[in-house]
Amino acid sequence: MCKRRCAWVTEDPLYQQYHDQEWGQPVYEDLKLFEFLILEGQQAGLSWITILKRRQGYRAAYCQFNPEKIARFNQQDYDRLMQNTGIIRNRRKVAAVIQNAKAYLRCAEQGRSFSQLLWQVVDGNPVINHWSQAEEVPVMTEQSKQMSSQLKKCGFTFVGPTICYAFMQAVGMVWDHTQDCFLSRASA
Repeated sequence: MCKRRCAWVTEDPLYQQYHDQEWGQPVYEDLKLFEFLILEGQQAGLSWITILKRRQGYRAAYCQFNPEKIARFNQQDYDRLMQNTGIIRNRRKVAAVIQNAKAYLRCAEQGRSFSQLLWQVVDGNPVINHWSQAEEVPVMTEQSKQMSSQLKKCGFTFVGPTICYAFMQAVGMVWDHTQDCFLSRASA
């Protein structure tokens, strides 16, 4: 018997594993949140599976998403990234990763936990939704708009409200498994 999953999940085993084991699970670790935010920004205009299949390439290219190392990238590093077939080679997206690492470090220098900065938009607790079907799931919310605004004030880019909502779904700030999904709390 096949497991019923959210409508966006394909038959790809990598996609299914991501859905079943990661998507919607609360993440509080600063560096893991930074990785997800970067990857969601890379997804802009693309499908998530495109990024998911390159995840290891991104980790290698961006020093396991170490913001201290990324923030020191220079023109030679940028040029190297633009030749790296393991990532999406979009000039604005590559530049955004470097800029976002610098913004992350500025937040840390101000004594702000990245996790607290992000999770404050949901008062530190996941929002549990009970969508019947995929069409009900929003692409952005007031909370994702708030997160986007806060991140932009801190100097982040590629963090619009739609990207922020996808990020919130991925890291468990919102639980958007539809009720027909085997992971839905309604079916548990």
